Amino acid sequence: MLGSTGSIGTRTLEVARHLGNHVQVVALAAGHNTTLLSHQISEFHPRLYYSLHPDAMEAGGSISASLLDIVTDEAVDTVVIATSGNAGLEPTLVALRNGKTVLLANKEVLVMAGALVMAASRESGSLLVPVDSEHSALWQCLRGESGGVRRLLLTASGGPFHHYSGEQLINITPDMALAHPVWSMGQKVTIDSATLMNKGLEVIEARWLFDTPFERIDILVHPDCIVHSLVEFVDGTIKAQLSQPDMALPIQYALSYPDRMEGFLPPLDWDTIRTLTFEPVDDKRFPCLQLARDAGEAGMTLPAVLCGADEVAVSLFLQGQIGFADISTVIGRTIEAHQPVANPDLSQIFEADDWARRFATDYRTHRWFTSPGISKTAQEEE
Repeated sequence: MLGSTGSIGTRTLEVARHLGNHVQVVALAAGHNTTLLSHQISEFHPRLYYSLHPDAMEAGGSISASLLDIVTDEAVDTVVIATSGNAGLEPTLVALRNGKTVLLANKEVLVMAGALVMAASRESGSLLVPVDSEHSALWQCLRGESGGVRRLLLTASGGPFHHYSGEQLINITPDMALAHPVWSMGQKVTIDSATLMNKGLEVIEARWLFDTPFERIDILVHPDCIVHSLVEFVDGTIKAQLSQPDMALPIQYALSYPDRMEGFLPPLDWDTIRTLTFEPVDDKRFPCLQLARDAGEAGMTLPAVLCGADEVAVSLFLQGQIGFADISTVIGRTIEAHQPVANPDLSQIFEADDWARRFATDYRTHRWFTSPGISKTAQEEE
């Protein structure tokens, strides 16, 4: 379990606790949260663990190991990648190349290096299982189908601002953006949900996971968060996966695949669900979505630059250095300045990501905005 102290990691361990003897936790890995990791080690007694601060750990009899040692350990047959950012990329590739089943809950892995990851899965025969609710839904809808897919439909909650005007979007604060109406997620993913960047990243993921061209991947805003994605077939049939909006469900399905086991969440209450609503997505008010699509279609090192710039832009927004509407500007300007590399290897992908982070962090030098924390649009109106 890589990323055990994050929102997906802690939920995965709740599912493991529920599944009991069906799952044995061999290794846990986390970053800075040594207190929670110590508690997890005390409960699950993994043989191996990884921490950025091993000297601050209460590890009992568990042995400190590197991430790569963990994902190649003989006792490990399944690796859950729930780290954030680019930290999950190399462990994913190494795990797949060593024949491990990988449960992927990290968007950046496929966005940055989809070609490399899918090649590693094909060449080793290792199973790559999506854990994100949308991709798990598509995976379940496609199970047993032999083709005839017209398009994939990813649903989006729309975030907290999907009905906001452009003027209202300028004045959004970090506290407002972190208040997602349905899902409980980490700060980075929550802001990406508010800008719809997360949905753009998911489009790129779907392109690789399901070998589907971008023009056959669409998005529907579905504020109810009951339908997690749909597949439309050439005969007009549409299959959808519906469930409670809780990550425990796709996590448990991934852990128990190909079987289904008794869950611990209540089923949907059809006595209270009267309607399911869907709306078209407005990518003009949420330009991050189009930035992601464009970067994904162009390929090369541009998706890695997209990820690096997005991480910096979200951090700048949370620190109050730029406005909500400036997030897309930082990302877009960084992409424009990049000289993309075709057919990049892993080192070139990491180099592009590092370059993007440095370039976006230096936004003041580029003079994109005259005042920190005030969007360019607001300045022009003044």
